[in-house]
Amino acid sequence: MNISLEGKSALIAGSTQGIGKATALEFAHLGARVVLIARDESKLKFVLNELKAISDKNHGYIVADFSDYSDLQNTISKKLITLKPIHILVNNTGGPPAGLAIDADVTAYLSAFQMHLLCNHILVKSVVEDMKKSGYGRIINVISTSVKQPLPNLGVSNTIRGAVANWSKTLANELGEFGITVNNVLPGATATQRLSAIAEKESKNSGKSVEDVIRQMGETAPLRRVAQPAEVANAICFLASPAASYISGINLPVDGGRTGCL
Repeated sequence: MNISLEGKSALIAGSTQGIGKATALEFAHLGARVVLIARDESKLKFVLNELKAISDKNHGYIVADFSDYSDLQNTISKKLITLKPIHILVNNTGGPPAGLAIDADVTAYLSAFQMHLLCNHILVKSVVEDMKKSGYGRIINVISTSVKQPLPNLGVSNTIRGAVANWSKTLANELGEFGITVNNVLPGATATQRLSAIAEKESKNSGKSVEDVIRQMGETAPLRRVAQPAEVANAICFLASPAASYISGINLPVDGGRTGCL
């Protein structure tokens, strides 16, 4: 089975920590040239050095803030030109704050829509011509199991993730003829900074320790633990590889079996 990414270039969003960073490192191990994109340049430089220690592939990075989609568009148009071509895009943005859907202000929905769907769309449009020309394209969106089963107290996130999932399926239908696949990876509870932040908030409300909260999150899955970022990254790497050439338009849960539906 061919999972080599030799000769391929990947643009990975949110790649200074968590799932994004784990994916970037694994892509480098598989032979890809990696372009990181995130807002913190010092963290980007740190991860870039880790990539260089793995392979000498002329890896690069772009500093961009996804909270302003127009700024992202301007940045991408200026910076990505020197880093092309791109064959693989991993859209990966931290989720909106927790809370009930009914309590959320309208601006919270607008902000999340811009940060997730609009920024994802900007990145797709910036690389899709490269993919068409090469006859090889992989677009992978890291979203949430909430697209299958809404999660408690994540009202804005549940809503926006569903929009991204349907956008992705639409793109899969439109881009398939060019040899481009579009898929979603749906992480369950994963040991990231976002999970820690959610656990800390729950700890304050419940009086339980952060460790106990995380342990209980893990126990909701049949595998009885939370995932490590590298375990989600492995699924992303497979979908990015030649081995996944006939897989498109799917939602792939990586959740230890937690989601209660097929």
